[in-house]
Amino acid sequence: MAGTMNLRERKKLATWRAIRSAALRLFDEGGYEATTVEQIAAAANISRATFFNYFASKEAVVFDQDPEERSDWQALMSGRPADEPLWDSLTAILTGFCESLRERMPLQRALKAQSPTLAQSGQSFGEQFFTDLRDWVAGRNSEYDELTVTLRLNLAVTATFTAYQTWPVDESFDDFQRRLERCLREAGPTCPPG
Repeated sequence: MAGTMNLRERKKLATWRAIRSAALRLFDEGGYEATTVEQIAAAANISRATFFNYFASKEAVVFDQDPEERSDWQALMSGRPADEPLWDSLTAILTGFCESLRERMPLQRALKAQSPTLAQSGQSFGEQFFTDLRDWVAGRNSEYDELTVTLRLNLAVTATFTAYQTWPVDESFDDFQRRLERCLREAGPTCPPG
């Protein structure tokens, strides 16, 4: 995607990333609650108004997806072989998606644990991904009926959430990935659909 951007788009993306980077660094150093939008703007060398041109709120800095992430996970979905069993595709896509969040997910998780504001937030950094995944599954030619396809998708998504919810704070991201693989393996189909 970066190769097809014009100079203006590349500058906007660089600014978006600079703001996100400065904010996450400040949140990590001083905590989410104590960090102000003004501090983020100063650290990113922009005005407060410019901050709001890129992010709707301080919370959005934590959860908004990088503008290039969506094309990355869509490529992950479209790259699955058409004849691959649905569960194998879902497993590969979900583990690949989580792997793409390796740098950000642990900090986002820590911030949610430390901040009452973020802990109560209904926003999730995976909302758009899961919408796209549902659309991908719906558009896939499957040998299964709608009930089976929907059930497998919901089981895979629930397995992913379970891995995240049970991930102990003292475990590394690699431990999370092993936990995710285990949840997907245990939730996977053990017999053909009837």
